[in-house]
Amino acid sequence: MTSATHPVDAGPAGKAPAPATEAGPVKGSDPSNGFLAKATLVTAVLTVAGSVLGLVRDQALAHFFGAGSETDAFLVAWTVPEVATTLLIEDGLAFALVPAFSMALARRGQGARRDPVRALVAASLPRLVLASGVVTLILMAGAPVLVEVLAPGLPDPRLAVDCTLLTATCVFTFGLAGYCSAALRAHRRFVAPAGIYVFYNIGIITAVFVLAPRYGVRAAALGVAVGGVLMVLVQAPSLWRRLTRDPADAPDESAVGPSVPALMGSTLVATVLLFALCRQSQVLIERFLASSLPSGAISHLNYAQKVAQVPMTLSLMLCTVTMPVVARALAEGDVKRARSRVERDLGLAGCVVLLGTAVVIACAPQLIQLMFQRGAFTADDTVATAAVMRVYALGLLGHTLVGALVRSYFSGGRATWFPLGAMAVGITATAGIGSWAVDLWGVRGIALANAAGISVAAFVLLCGMGPRNVPIRVREVVGELVKPVTAAVCATGCGTALASTVDAPAVGFVLGCAAVVAVFLLLLRALKAQAFEPVLRSVTSATRKLTHVR
Repeated sequence: MTSATHPVDAGPAGKAPAPATEAGPVKGSDPSNGFLAKATLVTAVLTVAGSVLGLVRDQALAHFFGAGSETDAFLVAWTVPEVATTLLIEDGLAFALVPAFSMALARRGQGARRDPVRALVAASLPRLVLASGVVTLILMAGAPVLVEVLAPGLPDPRLAVDCTLLTATCVFTFGLAGYCSAALRAHRRFVAPAGIYVFYNIGIITAVFVLAPRYGVRAAALGVAVGGVLMVLVQAPSLWRRLTRDPADAPDESAVGPSVPALMGSTLVATVLLFALCRQSQVLIERFLASSLPSGAISHLNYAQKVAQVPMTLSLMLCTVTMPVVARALAEGDVKRARSRVERDLGLAGCVVLLGTAVVIACAPQLIQLMFQRGAFTADDTVATAAVMRVYALGLLGHTLVGALVRSYFSGGRATWFPLGAMAVGITATAGIGSWAVDLWGVRGIALANAAGISVAAFVLLCGMGPRNVPIRVREVVGELVKPVTAAVCATGCGTALASTVDAPAVGFVLGCAAVVAVFLLLLRALKAQAFEPVLRSVTSATRKLTHVR
């Protein structure tokens, strides 16, 4: 690992590193901890900004349309961008493209006569454009059938069909946005990919405030279409500069090194897309089960998930930044470096998501009341949404572990069906438990099924880590995760008790949040959690410096 740092959005210039030899991997290609910290910070700031705007978007929907039939119709159409996000931006396509671009960059660094990066783009981008365009047209043509399949009990299917016609366009734009994101992250460019949801949500929010009085909830669907275009436009210039800056020799078919199909074969693409689709089918199951419940059930579940998922999103930011690092290490044959990185990521991501889980459960009523209880969103909606959110939050650790572990499975750029099998087991559990629990506890039963199913999938993925992916030390990882779980349970109890002592939601949230953070950090320190020790040392050092300055 080098000691030099690079700007987060400006890579090192100069000659390519020397080719790897049989004696070992290429040295100097691993970014420094300082670079990873800066990249994670930039990603965190922009991701938080996107999440905040996402909450503003949800607040706008709640204000204009409440938690009734109009919102339910839009959320059925919202299934398309939700699935497209998973398949084309966050999970599926990224799991295939980031290792492929990382391998291509490694081959370029080894002096391949034919530029592998440009060859990969020339072979993969036209296929993506064609495939995503065809799927978009198919979805638009089959919108009535899709709505009937997703929500057969919907009161106003015509409205949902109109919204789906607009949201279906995101398959094309999200495909291009996801391609740009994966390529830029492999080049260690994180600013533009992290900012896409800022522009996406700005498009939706603007459309709702400007057009909702005239076009109703269809304005939100139009905002999805506009936001998808903005996601592409904000990244395309940066990727174009990266692809055109470095001179490349003319194509030479006799050049050594793997061909493009070897870098990203159809089997690999199939495995990652099927895994992502299987994971996203949890949403389809939830919407299907909730469509038979009273009006507003889908909305309560959606608002609860949007708030509860913020800790999961924050916890996975580090894994998003380090996936190209792990992929590059594996491409260079440095398994030890990859294993160390994955183990540290799992520990820190677990601490972050469990701290957020404790806050979400302890302060659920206060959070929902502060964010949504206005306009058409009533006090009864607050009570129902908070109850669902507390149950849903029980699965946040499982969601984070699945997101982190599956990156390790696919970082090597090899096709593997194990993650799909693990997710299929989890989906089966979700469907079975949901079908039983929905009759007993309504929408809370659906949230329970989600938490149970994703936790089962995380357990199977963790047990399957081995020589064919990144051989982490499972027992040590589980032992370290037990510490933040213990801290989170205790912190949740203290935060819940303190938050409920006052009626004012803002004061209750502040008190509950402060109690959770204090108890969680104190217990982590007492339990000597290794994953969080660097963070605690940084906080202690900063505090001492401030005290010394004073």
